Amino acid sequence: MTRRNIALIPAAGIGARFGAGTPKQYVEINGKTVLQHTIDIFEKHPAIDLIAVIVSPEDQTFQTTPSSKTRVFRVGGASRAETVRNGVSALVVQGLAAEQDNILVHDAARCCLPPEALTRLIEEAGGQEQGGILAVPVADTLKRADGKNHIGETVSRAGLWQAQTPQLFQTALLHRALSAEDLSGITDEASAVEKLGVQPLLVQGDTRNLKLTLSQDEFIVRLLLQVV
Repeated sequence: MTRRNIALIPAAGIGARFGAGTPKQYVEINGKTVLQHTIDIFEKHPAIDLIAVIVSPEDQTFQTTPSSKTRVFRVGGASRAETVRNGVSALVVQGLAAEQDNILVHDAARCCLPPEALTRLIEEAGGQEQGGILAVPVADTLKRADGKNHIGETVSRAGLWQAQTPQLFQTALLHRALSAEDLSGITDEASAVEKLGVQPLLVQGDTRNLKLTLSQDEFIVRLLLQVV
């Protein structure tokens, strides 16, 4: 069975935590927007067959280098989960994603994904029915607050992993997982799949796969883009 690998990049967010006055995917770093840096990662990877960028219907900012590999869908929703659901539905309706194809959902703001980490995800999870995600074991000591910004307890980090993206699932599984009417508790694609009783594979990620979330992250991202 031949499975195509489709990168789906939800880029309809407003980047409220970043606080730059513009959505963080459109912040320019080293001559390109963060989103374009992210798209370029998948453009250059030989195992990626198609890139679907999902933006808001009202988005007037998005621009990208013309490519036969990249398609833009203006079906973004009010949340990440809705945006991904709408994007998957658009791919299915337009006949661009078969049930057995792999969809790799990747944060628009993770523009430093090393290609070897992407390769590792495809090789280890691409043939698995339960799919898989990039993740890294938690290294720092974890504290749970008591509600008043005091330490309530120290939490064991044994067995804990920090989820990254891409998160890879077959089209049919991801479509079913995101078909729930209420997506309010869905923080990533894996959490939606888990609700179906499926246990996705954890694939070793990379600490360089940083997500641009807060303004202070920009300094590190600028440095990483020079070496990744």
